[in-house]
Amino acid sequence: MTDTSEANKARNREIARNEEAKQVIGSTRVSIWAVAVAVIVGGILFTLGWLSLR
Repeated sequence: MTDTSEANKARNREIARNEEAKQVIGSTRVSIWAVAVAVIVGGILFTLGWLSLR
């Protein structure tokens, strides 16, 4: 009985580590996309402002 519960605990810890890694990777991807969109929108707004001042 103890071997089974220890195996389950080890399995659950491994699953938790895998889920944590997936969450970190997902959060990083979202952050990269957010920065990319902000840079693109900022570039467009800067260009429009610069053109309007010319």
